[in-house]
Amino acid sequence: MSVPQLNDEHRGEEILAVFDTAFGELLAADPAAFRVKFRKMAASAFAFYRGTAGLFYHDVDAEKRGGPFLDERTSRVWIHGDLHAENFGTYMDATGRLIFNVNDFDEAYVGPFTWDLKRFSASIALIGYAKALGDEQISELVEVYAGAYRERIHALATGAKSDEVPPFTLDTAQGPLLDALRDARSLTRFGLLDSMTEIRDFERRFAPGGGSIELDAATRYKVLAAFDGYLETLPETSLARPDSYRVKDVVGRRGIGIGSAGLPSYNILLEGHSDALENDVVIYIKQAQTPAVSRHITDPAIRDYFLHEGHRTVISQRALQQHADPWLGWTELGGAGQLVAEVSPYAVDLDWGDIDDPEEIAGVVADLGRATATMHAAADDTSGESLVPFSTERAIDAAIAADEDGFAPLLVDFAHTYGARARADHQIFVDLFRNGRIPGL
Repeated sequence: MSVPQLNDEHRGEEILAVFDTAFGELLAADPAAFRVKFRKMAASAFAFYRGTAGLFYHDVDAEKRGGPFLDERTSRVWIHGDLHAENFGTYMDATGRLIFNVNDFDEAYVGPFTWDLKRFSASIALIGYAKALGDEQISELVEVYAGAYRERIHALATGAKSDEVPPFTLDTAQGPLLDALRDARSLTRFGLLDSMTEIRDFERRFAPGGGSIELDAATRYKVLAAFDGYLETLPETSLARPDSYRVKDVVGRRGIGIGSAGLPSYNILLEGHSDALENDVVIYIKQAQTPAVSRHITDPAIRDYFLHEGHRTVISQRALQQHADPWLGWTELGGAGQLVAEVSPYAVDLDWGDIDDPEEIAGVVADLGRATATMHAAADDTSGESLVPFSTERAIDAAIAADEDGFAPLLVDFAHTYGARARADHQIFVDLFRNGRIPGL
């Protein structure tokens, strides 16, 4: 990749302009939340990279008009949109299996499949640099990722049986992925409920404090009306027991994480699949954001496919993730699209803190390459959605086959170039922030 050579002052202005587009309205509404967000981003180049998907797509924007391995079909694949090394973890799927795979689909959209691969590859360069790996070692890791992705896409495109490309479960995962699944299995719904709720008058309610906000009557009414709308978006298979959706309590929350600063959200406590108090379920309603990638994909057929951003997030996740959360749905609140999903007791993110041995890192990266390929292959003409009406794995397989030797080097070059760009941008950002140059803060 050829990154424009800008001096720090010009690049700083460019970063601020992208921030204004991505965060301007939310920052103006809640500057305190963004001070927290930006301090988290200031902690490391990787944290900065995680919080700046908009800057990444601003920089790769030229490729929407074509590029290596991109044609009419491979430029129109359902993509994760924010695929970096920490957006993987565990979840309980709709069949009751613990799965390790890609998570967090807030930025999902339709675009060039290589954008996911490049964003992930640059994240590996940043993690490798933070772990003091040499450039050659980083190159080898990206090559491992590219090779595993290529192998899995080819297997899926040529009709591999499901037992030949199994998901990562307690029976098939190894190393840190298996550790994450075992950690998830040790968690319980009772433990989650105990951390968020209490029993009052023989019924479970949200406990005060801990970031929860008591709602006034008018707001509570609006949230419950939005909840009724959400129920209509659930698959019929999710509505096996109507009492499961009896509302016990509602509280407000305000997001202050790297990805959710300034966004109002709500937690709703539900009866669950039985009358037993330990089977209660907590769901969240969160305002969905405009995905960064959508600002650089101008096809009206893609934009007009979605009712709003909540609908987009849910449809994208259902397309990209097999057997998605049965509580996953969408609604509207205050004129804005909302994402609704369970606060899962079984969610464990991949922890890179103790993954330091180069061989172990390579094994993890290979598995994440396979997971990426499986995700891209899931969201196509077999997903039940008409937006991508062709076999994505066959289209991607054919595109890579046309230049087999150029695939890995493309990602390696991008990883090093953009990794260096992100490290430099991080320092520019820190200087802007600490010197009070971010408008509104």
